Amino acid sequence: MIWLKKLASIWGSCNVWILLFLGFSSGLPLAITSSTLQAWLTTRGVSIVDIGMFSLVGLPYIYKFLWSPLLDRFTPPWLGRRRGWILLMQLCLLISIFLMPILGDSSLWILAVLALLIAFFSASQDIAIDAYRTDLLHKEERGVGTAIFIGGWRLGALLSGGLALIIANYLGWRSTYFLLALLMFIGIITTFRAPLPFYEKAAPLTLYEAVIMPFKDFLTRAYAIWILIFILLYKFADSFALALMSTFLLRGIGFNLVEVGAVFKVFGVLAIVLGTLVGGSLIPYLKLFKSLLIFGFLQALSNLLFMWLAIVGKHYCLFVIAVMIDSFTSGMSTTVFVVFLMALCNHHYTATQFALLSAVSALARVLIGPFAGLFVVHFGWGIFFLWSFILGLPSLILLIYLNTKLNFNSESISRRSF
Repeated sequence: MIWLKKLASIWGSCNVWILLFLGFSSGLPLAITSSTLQAWLTTRGVSIVDIGMFSLVGLPYIYKFLWSPLLDRFTPPWLGRRRGWILLMQLCLLISIFLMPILGDSSLWILAVLALLIAFFSASQDIAIDAYRTDLLHKEERGVGTAIFIGGWRLGALLSGGLALIIANYLGWRSTYFLLALLMFIGIITTFRAPLPFYEKAAPLTLYEAVIMPFKDFLTRAYAIWILIFILLYKFADSFALALMSTFLLRGIGFNLVEVGAVFKVFGVLAIVLGTLVGGSLIPYLKLFKSLLIFGFLQALSNLLFMWLAIVGKHYCLFVIAVMIDSFTSGMSTTVFVVFLMALCNHHYTATQFALLSAVSALARVLIGPFAGLFVVHFGWGIFFLWSFILGLPSLILLIYLNTKLNFNSESISRRSF
């Protein structure tokens, strides 16, 4: 009963609801330079080679940690260090998205430059928002706040992705991009109304300190290398299973594009949002360690449903159940993992450390693809998904070991005092 009252208090906090609209602002630009841009180029009759080259504009999202120290070191002359950078990037996004259909219509090169700028401003906004969220939320608010942020992010990505295509069909691409630009005002207004971060720390005094100290601060902590290995491994099972998911369902099982798209876009999205909200609400009750352990195990266990589907063959009901459970547990594990990364950050260097830790966690997703393909060729789909479950266990064993050495339930993760 006490936990429910505490949870109701958290859900009623202004801090967590601010993140819904900042999440929307973070998710909105993503599809503008990826799937929606590809659709626009396709309708313009651009060659498939040129369309493929446009995927390179997404590189800022991968390498954003390289300039994240600048957002720790320098403070804009308005709204403070975190909100100041968020506002600046939002204004840059508003202008860039608005100019895209005006200037980009005449030249693919101009369109590519604008798309690259949007991706850069969007990645920089993500750095600033991640730092602000980490500095804003109290320990008890992190789970719910992160869940609401992810929900807002998915809403923004959905609007600029699938819904933008429907709007473009009726209003045209120019009007669609103008509308998407105007939607950035949601984030801009939110940033003006957002409260000061709870953990307001002094900025690094020099650029050298901003670049070097985040590394030194983290790597000199107890069990830092083991923590990095855990970060690399925690979402490994999920990444391994998803690496060839579309190929498995289309070629391995024989579902068609409409069936796969409908199940993932409807049932999958709903389940992942629900899992995010449920997971975020359970974290204050279970605490960080138990949440990481339980949600991580459930995520790995859900992969066995796809092994069952590989054995049974084309079975629509099992397909829907597998996608929904896998998406639900993925939402739970992703939420607690983000909370874990937040708890690792030193508030002097939040922007840099969160960006770096996120980059480490993404390595598994980037590197696993070639190995997954070779695994399927040699062992088949059933064994592939069995191993996607088994590969989720080492991170949980490491987590149990780290829990004997570190206090996961303090404001920031620190060494246990015996």
